[in-house]
Amino acid sequence: MPDKPAAGTVTWFDLTVKDAERVRDFYKGVVGWKPEPVNMGAYNDFTMTVPSTGDPATGICHARGGNADLPAQWMIYVNVENLDLSMAACRGGGGKIIAGPKEMAGHGRYCVIQDPEGAVLALFEPAG
Repeated sequence: MPDKPAAGTVTWFDLTVKDAERVRDFYKGVVGWKPEPVNMGAYNDFTMTVPSTGDPATGICHARGGNADLPAQWMIYVNVENLDLSMAACRGGGGKIIAGPKEMAGHGRYCVIQDPEGAVLALFEPAG
């Protein structure tokens, strides 16, 4: 079993937008990422991979289902030890929880917060 990522490290980047296919094609052309479909049932989101290695670089997702309430911007996911405590600290420090907490299919839990100046990021508590 892999080691649990360290708290405070960035674990992922993704983008949630209304038209993921359009944005997928935009970044494929601009950056050169290769899209790999991720079946979401009625539609596909995309893992964008590095063409030379096939390694995942980022995700591009539709603003549907569990992602419907996420803002259209590049989102970073920062690991935390305890999501509930981090959410309480966010609220106590003048921030807001704008989405979640939500489960990420056996990988852990996350929420999206907004800091007192309006910037957003996702907090991620890895499983295990």
